[in-house]
Amino acid sequence: QVQLVESGGGLVQAGGSLRLSCVASGRTLSSYHMGWFRQAPGKEREFVAAIDWSGRYADYADSVKGRFTISRDNAKNTVFLHQNSLKPEDTATYYCAAQTGVWRDYKFGGRYDSWGQGTQVTVAS
Repeated sequence: QVQLVESGGGLVQAGGSLRLSCVASGRTLSSYHMGWFRQAPGKEREFVAAIDWSGRYADYADSVKGRFTISRDNAKNTVFLHQNSLKPEDTATYYCAAQTGVWRDYKFGGRYDSWGQGTQVTVAS
């Protein structure tokens, strides 16, 4: 099973940018489709973005479309989430997750096999 470690979170002013990273170990990242989810205090975990194993296809939650970009570098076993124009409502713990098999139902956390420990993003108004 692949192990995932996120980094890059922090405190940023509204309108600012961050780049989250998720480094995989134990297995080759190209074997997995990848997703980013987030969870704010008192709220359920929600889908943010997903990318297929090749990096050719990606999808986003409506709330982040046009502001966030998911990308991957399989040679470096790393997936990124570029966050621009951050808003206070983006404040959450962000998790990356790995999915095997056919790239489908990627908005549902239950389809993922492995999860990282999360990285905190706080956006001040």
